[in-house]
Amino acid sequence: MKRFNLNPVCAGVLAVLATATSAQAQSAPVDVPRIEITGSHIRRADTEIASPVQIISRDEIDRSGKVSVGEYLQTLAVDNQGSVPTTFGSGFASGASGMSLRGLGAASTLVLINGRRIAPYGMADDGQKVFADLNVLPLEAIERIEILKDGASSIYGSDAIAGVVNVILRRNFVGTVAKTSYGRSAYGDGIEKRVTLTHGVGTIEKDNYNFLLNAELVSKGDIYNSARAGRGTVGRSDFRPEGYSAEASGSAQNGGIGAIISGGGTAFSSIVGNVRNPSTLLYSSRVPANSAACANLSRGYPQGDPGGGCLIDATQRYGMIQPKSDSLNLFGRYTRKLDGDAEHYTEFNYYNSDYTSSGTPSGVSSSTGYPGGPVSNSGVALGANHPDNPFTGSAARLRYLSADVGPRVSDVGNTFTRFVSGFKGVSGAWDYDSAFLFSESKTNNVRSGYLQRDVAFALLNPTAANVAAANANSSAYRALPAGTYWRIGENAGLNSAAMYAALSPSISNNAVSRTTQLDFRASRELGQLEGGPIGLAVGAELRRESITLDPTSGTERGNIIGLGYSAYTGSRNVAAAYAEGLMPVTKQIEITAALRADHYDGGIGTTATPKLGFKWKPVSNFALRSTYAEGFRAPSAAESGKGGLAAFTSAADPARCNPPSITIGCNPGSVAIITSPNPNLQPEKSKSLTFGAVWDATPNTSLTADLWQIRRTNEINQESTSAAIAAGSVSRDASTAIPGVAGDPGGITAVLARYVNSARTTVQGLDMDLRHRINVTGGRVTLQANWTHLFKWQRVEADGTTYEYAGTHGNCDATNCMGTPQDRINLGATLDYGSWRVSGIANYRGAIKNVYSKGEDCATHIDVDGTIPGPANCRIGAFTTVDVSARYKISDKTEVFGSIRNLFDAVPPMDPTTYGAAGYNPLDYSGAVGRYFSMGMRHAF
Repeated sequence: MKRFNLNPVCAGVLAVLATATSAQAQSAPVDVPRIEITGSHIRRADTEIASPVQIISRDEIDRSGKVSVGEYLQTLAVDNQGSVPTTFGSGFASGASGMSLRGLGAASTLVLINGRRIAPYGMADDGQKVFADLNVLPLEAIERIEILKDGASSIYGSDAIAGVVNVILRRNFVGTVAKTSYGRSAYGDGIEKRVTLTHGVGTIEKDNYNFLLNAELVSKGDIYNSARAGRGTVGRSDFRPEGYSAEASGSAQNGGIGAIISGGGTAFSSIVGNVRNPSTLLYSSRVPANSAACANLSRGYPQGDPGGGCLIDATQRYGMIQPKSDSLNLFGRYTRKLDGDAEHYTEFNYYNSDYTSSGTPSGVSSSTGYPGGPVSNSGVALGANHPDNPFTGSAARLRYLSADVGPRVSDVGNTFTRFVSGFKGVSGAWDYDSAFLFSESKTNNVRSGYLQRDVAFALLNPTAANVAAANANSSAYRALPAGTYWRIGENAGLNSAAMYAALSPSISNNAVSRTTQLDFRASRELGQLEGGPIGLAVGAELRRESITLDPTSGTERGNIIGLGYSAYTGSRNVAAAYAEGLMPVTKQIEITAALRADHYDGGIGTTATPKLGFKWKPVSNFALRSTYAEGFRAPSAAESGKGGLAAFTSAADPARCNPPSITIGCNPGSVAIITSPNPNLQPEKSKSLTFGAVWDATPNTSLTADLWQIRRTNEINQESTSAAIAAGSVSRDASTAIPGVAGDPGGITAVLARYVNSARTTVQGLDMDLRHRINVTGGRVTLQANWTHLFKWQRVEADGTTYEYAGTHGNCDATNCMGTPQDRINLGATLDYGSWRVSGIANYRGAIKNVYSKGEDCATHIDVDGTIPGPANCRIGAFTTVDVSARYKISDKTEVFGSIRNLFDAVPPMDPTTYGAAGYNPLDYSGAVGRYFSMGMRHAF
């Protein structure tokens, strides 16, 4: 066992706890109702603890008009870059939704249900970050949500570096309530139908039991990019109207439009096929852009490529803003009162969803990789005798968008279960709670529209080697008539169904994650200090975690064109013990302290994490508070287990950025990156500080302000893509060099990396929360404002290179390249008047600069034709949406309600850099959808 030497901070924590244990009573206890607040296991009367906690009531969620927990939480000011939007259908974690407190990533945000863990989603974000799926949380069963906004590893465990989201579900309910709602966008799509039934019988006081059952059935319709044509740049990768050239749009990571660039030396995938002349090595379109065939296949899409390519915006035609999904969510709780003050409780969660997303058709030349190495597909060609080859007698390289195969579709099925059975009560002076937990997440992803490399190569260019490879690996190919070709473009109608079945069969993979836990915690009072009773809490946990992701069939040998490899497996046992003390030294001063020790098997060993808190209340309506906490995050199975990752990212290629002779590498483009797990990784560690004030200025006005800083060291990352490229850790294809350009080394086929403890990150910011009530005749107006401002989001790499991401489009290694806005603000106003409640909420995202880090010159985003494209002054503008909702109580049992999201139909600004959405930032999803209406009814029986 690895031993941990207690530092002076830990020693101080132990000393404080010892003081609490030995303190003598000074006054009789006061009978005040006490509750447990997230961030502490000690029950107390004062809900304002030393740690900053944002408590979100059920009413606040209802007033927002949001229809899922994930959608609501991702609009909050405390959420930032690294969150996982459900709408990102092409990501590794498609079908799930994750929250990223402080922009430190979903893997550093711990999500709990009723104070206990849930099994994480089986498919890690970016193939690395294991996180909890917010979609499994039952919206109608929620009583409140508590967000602990500082580090909480000393209370809850290793993965709470950035904080905790604790979802408190209803625990006692009597009666029957039915709720139904219907929503649709102003465009007539994205239809959402929701039916909820909540039923509860028995009261603890009279019947000695309570049984609660909540069921939610939800269906969400899809929204295609094509349905938002003309809505700014939403859903587009062709940015010619915004000043980009066809060449720059063609190189966008969103899919390209089929342009021919660099004087014909390079071309992108085209719906008719761009082919390279075997003699001149220059590309041309198989079918002229002004031909009837191009017009038919592009459906009249605007042409104008100087290189003569037949253009189409595949992203706009095939991509989605919102995938289609159907889900069933069940939550049940049974509570039985036992002898004395004891009770037994059982909780059960079941969630099942089906999620279908569509993306662009596959190109035939996209390179990929697998742990065995890079696989270059740039040499794919039309054979010498292929009937669609304009250069008969010689093989010709091909750049083709397989629109005839159809879009790439993912159908993700997820089943989540959670079972808790425990006892709680009072024994002597101790309140205790002990339970067994089992939670499991099973995911299956079935994909269609993806191309088998060996079959595609054989059908396009049937050389002896290509045919042998296809015969060896595909029985469907062996069954095809000899001499079968894949006809492309305008001739695709000549292909047989059997040919397509061999070329693009369904492929799939499965993921399973499990968490099993046995825990015990107890708390008591140990007498009195001047300020009140001393509190002590102790606890212990035994936990087993396991996760397995199988590779998608074919990716284990790099045989799926354009689809990365991701697989991992691992398990570990965790034992933990912790203690916490609360000392109200005087009526003005309160000190809290906690210490936790976690032991991980598998070489991680034992780590201790302390936390100290201080609150000073010099007057009854004003308090200062501060916390210091240490934390750590053990490597996940995806980072240190068995497996690997071959994925895609965007990066510039300095070796191919030498204006004016060669500029193809100046604009960031899609590159494959192969990353290997590292069993020698050490845990990430963190230190967090908060200092704030709570001021109840009047009985109707309260203000909180908290300065905070989290410093994370030993950070686990993929090696920086740009650093790996600069170091030459790449694989290139020299045959893709532009003819006649001296010094062109050819394109990158793969960047070779691994997971390393490579960096440290410092995040600093300010949270402000203002609430004010105004009493009016017959009612009340409630005003609320939440503002989070980032002063710093700085990463320092192992070599000392420093990146400042606050206010920029970075860090693109985190998630979706959605950027790090410095300001996020939520403003709300609610009028309660008689039977009416009317609310309005404004959600603001600050502007970001369209560079990856501060200090970067916009000129580094130079276009291939020598211009600087993109938003004015390299700036992606701020964005604000306003949501309104209303409720009218027809009677004590019946109410009707409705909402309008994005009331003013705000259109999001252009974002050409993100790959989590097309033409707009994923944070601005509501703007992409447009104005959205919903209405419903609630009735209590």
